[in-house]
Amino acid sequence: MGEFDLIRRHFQRDSGPAASVVLGIGDDCALLQPTPGHQIAVSSDMLVEGRHFFAGAEPEALGHKALAVNLSDLAAMGARPLGFTLALALPQADDAWLTAFARGLFALADRYACPLVGGDTTRGPLNLCITIFGELTPGKALRRDGARAGDDLWVSGRLGEARLALERRLGTAWAQSVGPLPCGDQRLDLPEPRLALGGALAGVAHAAIDISDGLSGDLGHVLAASRVGARVQVDALPLSPELARLPRHHQIDCMVNGGDDYELLFCAPAQAREEITRLAQACRTPVTRIGQIQPEPGLTWVDSEGHVLPLPARSFDHFA
Repeated sequence: MGEFDLIRRHFQRDSGPAASVVLGIGDDCALLQPTPGHQIAVSSDMLVEGRHFFAGAEPEALGHKALAVNLSDLAAMGARPLGFTLALALPQADDAWLTAFARGLFALADRYACPLVGGDTTRGPLNLCITIFGELTPGKALRRDGARAGDDLWVSGRLGEARLALERRLGTAWAQSVGPLPCGDQRLDLPEPRLALGGALAGVAHAAIDISDGLSGDLGHVLAASRVGARVQVDALPLSPELARLPRHHQIDCMVNGGDDYELLFCAPAQAREEITRLAQACRTPVTRIGQIQPEPGLTWVDSEGHVLPLPARSFDHFA
């Protein structure tokens, strides 16, 4: 199977293009038509075998995750998907592998009306790179630099489950004691982008980021961009039943420093609490208020009684 046969067989679809796609796969460039008066949001993410996923990972799950992590970036900006491109390096043109990968990819793409509009394929070590395009109303983007002193700090869903599942697969001793991890495995392999919540928060929240590298690191990005600090109540962090089986220090490490959560961390004024609760319920996405933005730079972790906790803050680093 040659390169163009591979594309036609697995990635060129017969269904009509979305309204946003003027020209899709088959030319030198795709042509997208955003809604008049809207801004374009663009993001790229790469998944590399041995760095972001284990060798031999299930291809259908890889197809899902490759797109999900990009959709999560759109969610963090409050943007609506328009389409995406896929650059795919493969050790070989394995028909069964490609069929499963495309099935996972397009199942998620169809759910969020986000068509594949182009890309590239080549032979090489397994590498999945997606560039995604979205749109949003000018002035409504949930940027990292918008946090203000006095804002509430919120997080969607639960944190740390993917980290626990990863440690279990790595054979880490403390992670072996908790038994099967159906929720953690699901969160690690098949993350769900919070697009509905992100879109609902546009114009309500002041700032947001998706938690891909861990709460401490990603919150640090928001604080640095906004030139503010934060006080986070560790006992308020949403704890999953699977993490609850661990000693408390491992629970905290997973929730604070674990990656691959793809939840939204966002800052909003205190007077928006009721509206945020209502929007979250409408989106069927749980949210938890975990702290407050402070005017002085720095990140402080406290327990429920206000005692400062000396937590080591770590974040995933691709070159560490």
